[in-house]
Amino acid sequence: MSELNWAGNYEYRAARIAAPATVDELRELVASSRSVRALGSRHSFNDLADSADLLVSTAALPAAIRIDADASTVTVGGGVRYGDLARELQAQGWALHNLASLPHISVAGAIATATHGSGDRNGNLATAVSALRILTGSGELVDIARGDDGFDGAVVSLGALGVVTEVTLDIRPTFDARQRLFGGVPWEAVTGRFDEVTSAAYSVSLFTTWAEDTVSLAWLKELDGAAATVADDFFGAPALTEARHMIPTMDVRNTTEQLGVVGPWSERLAHFRFEFTPSNGAEIQSEYLVPRARAVEAIEAVRALGPRIAPLLQISEIRTVARDDLWLSSAYGTDAVGLHFTWLRDQEGVEAVLPLLEDALLPLGARPHWGKLSIDRDGVVPSLYPRLDDFRALTERFDPERRFRNAFLARLLG
Repeated sequence: MSELNWAGNYEYRAARIAAPATVDELRELVASSRSVRALGSRHSFNDLADSADLLVSTAALPAAIRIDADASTVTVGGGVRYGDLARELQAQGWALHNLASLPHISVAGAIATATHGSGDRNGNLATAVSALRILTGSGELVDIARGDDGFDGAVVSLGALGVVTEVTLDIRPTFDARQRLFGGVPWEAVTGRFDEVTSAAYSVSLFTTWAEDTVSLAWLKELDGAAATVADDFFGAPALTEARHMIPTMDVRNTTEQLGVVGPWSERLAHFRFEFTPSNGAEIQSEYLVPRARAVEAIEAVRALGPRIAPLLQISEIRTVARDDLWLSSAYGTDAVGLHFTWLRDQEGVEAVLPLLEDALLPLGARPHWGKLSIDRDGVVPSLYPRLDDFRALTERFDPERRFRNAFLARLLG
């Protein structure tokens, strides 16, 4: 089998891949396989989703979207993409609290890796989960809901418990938002007034190559009707009057509408339009979630590495995530600041520079994003998760035969 991830930097090593159309087909495949992993939209940049035997794509599984207005929840198939879900919710007058940059990713894959959007008060996408239905290695469908024993470990599960066939998410009434861009934010403002900068809107993203005199772009997502809004000056940076892609060489048509044009949350909270592929995939991504209390230290440490990083970098993004109680979430127990790196697709070059980054960031408590490229040459990542032993016990409860273990999980769990 020769199957690549979305970016083309990783070739899956599984002996076979299948795309079951029903849960019964999925059950038969799992039962007949010694090693199996679920494959969503293939947006992981490492071996997290790989298997020694079978990969089961969730793309063809039932994709029903069921809204429970009384409970303010929606239940979807695990393979449903956020873009499809957002459109259906908006059509019926509902919304999610946030979206990731890409609406093209699957719901189950995103929550399993603690993928996030941005905003000081916004938890990552997994924090909206209120219930899961999981097909275990024994073929049993297990339902687990918020408040149940082990739920906080089952949400961000890295696929270690089984195949998530359904997800129930909290929803809220629909809302409108707008996006505005500001160019050239002084670094002195970012490091000296960090809390003011990131709290200025519902969501604030800062884009840089770490080799500039200022932060090249601030991207603010503001709720329509918010009591307080930013004027045409953002800490010394003027509001832009032309739309911009965060990567100057990319087509701005791929990005969601900017320049303060009000529109539904489903067309503003993500950075990229669902109807377009945001790039050709020729990239590698890394991200480190730093405890907010250490964020300024982390930013200054990365700036010092700017000359080493910039030649390999397309763009980097700084954004914030609210704390949560999900055991393997990168924001477990702490508000976090994500330092995201979109690299050129130069595997050797990126792998050479990552140890420098990690030597600077991991001692500050930075947790690598589970689905993106990291090195962790000293094996410190497991120590960053206080509930890891509890998660190990949960995996034994759901998957005693270790059918869903792979090399990635063996490195983490032993």
